[in-house]
Amino acid sequence: MLFQNLGIVVQGWYPFGGRGCTSELLGDSVISEIAGAHGVTSAQVILRWNLQKGVVVIPGSGNPDHIRENLDLFGFELTDEEMGRINGLNRDEKHDWY
Repeated sequence: MLFQNLGIVVQGWYPFGGRGCTSELLGDSVISEIAGAHGVTSAQVILRWNLQKGVVVIPGSGNPDHIRENLDLFGFELTDEEMGRINGLNRDEKHDWY
């Protein structure tokens, strides 16, 4: 059962994987391909994927350009097929972003 079905809001910290994992995630070929199809960045795809799953995300950045990019998530939507492709990256590790 999904947490959301119980009225619980899930909050995703480190949606880009945290230190040591960010480049692997942002450079993933599936995520990069989806980003290219929408004309957005891999980071935006990851944040949008979380939002469409009902996860509140908290991306951290001190870079004003990255902060603006992280907020620009509502001009596109991932298809069910794209959501499934990203979900399929799961490797049963601690992060829910695979």
